[in-house]
Amino acid sequence: MHALLSIIRGSMMSVNPPARIAHASSESSIVVSTPLYETSQDLDSVLYPQAEAFDEGMLKVSDLHTLWYAQYGNPKGVPIVVLHGGPGAGCYPGSARHMDPDYYRIIFVDQRGAPQSIPHAEMRENNTANLIEDFEKVRKHLGIEKWILRGGSWGSTLSLAYGEEHPDVILGFVLNGIFLASSENIHQIWYGMGEVYPEAWDEFTSTLPENERPDLIDAFYKRVMDPNPDIHMPVARALIKYSFIGSDLLGNSGLIELLKDDKLVLSAARSWSYYAANNFFLTKNQLLDNVFRISHLPCIIVQGRHDINALPQSAYKLHKSWPGSKLVFIPDGAHTSFDPGISKAIRGAADEMRVKHL
Repeated sequence: MHALLSIIRGSMMSVNPPARIAHASSESSIVVSTPLYETSQDLDSVLYPQAEAFDEGMLKVSDLHTLWYAQYGNPKGVPIVVLHGGPGAGCYPGSARHMDPDYYRIIFVDQRGAPQSIPHAEMRENNTANLIEDFEKVRKHLGIEKWILRGGSWGSTLSLAYGEEHPDVILGFVLNGIFLASSENIHQIWYGMGEVYPEAWDEFTSTLPENERPDLIDAFYKRVMDPNPDIHMPVARALIKYSFIGSDLLGNSGLIELLKDDKLVLSAARSWSYYAANNFFLTKNQLLDNVFRISHLPCIIVQGRHDINALPQSAYKLHKSWPGSKLVFIPDGAHTSFDPGISKAIRGAADEMRVKHL
């Protein structure tokens, strides 16, 4: 759920963007990175400076929904669109710092229900198919022929679903924290994480009456969708706090500070519960079964070895299903891109994608 936020720094490189990206190599590869705790590197030493938005606007995509979008970096650069996590968590300027602002035209879009789109935390007319077509409307609105998809957690799910639906407009993929929206993935977040953090599990589940705890998804969904803030906000905050537990390896990313943002907490919790209750509007094994539609394209996958939100097995399954993909395991990384090792690898993947051109 937590490509939630990538607010980070680094050094700038200047590159003239080539015209297009080549097909993926026929050779698959797996890389295990060097732990950054061995080299004492931090976020500021591995990422680009914060780029300023050169364009920002709202795009009406239905009678009900209007999306916020913004563009950063080089207006004439290779387009790369950030598909944020959550669902419902929204975009943050700092996540642009994974990508070279001189080379890339970086596009952010707050998905339906996310904080900067309207109406806020709205689940009507909100499903995976809607979001896929929204990105097509944004692409056409911005006059983009093809773009790279950059997504983490739920953003990786949506990147795959969108790419498989519209492969002809995709140049490549930079993904992390792979979430395939399988029943195992969903169970891991709602239940499995409690095996590693039992004290957090007790705090999380204690927000519900004991008789509602056997089906957490249904119970949280009903309460978080209640229009009464006295009912929906306590469970929304408990759900997001629990999901943050273990998201970063060392627990020092500052994610818990986001619990003060009621708007973000509600949109993330409501979207997450709603999508989970509906199996993320995907059929069983849909994403892996349809990888053949995009497997001719380059894909770099970054995966934290200690990710308990989205276990490394999903990244490995995706890699094995995708000839020519590259999988980078981060031994000192968990789920969030705030972990320095993951941040460095995402930047490296975006830099590497620059050379996959004809």
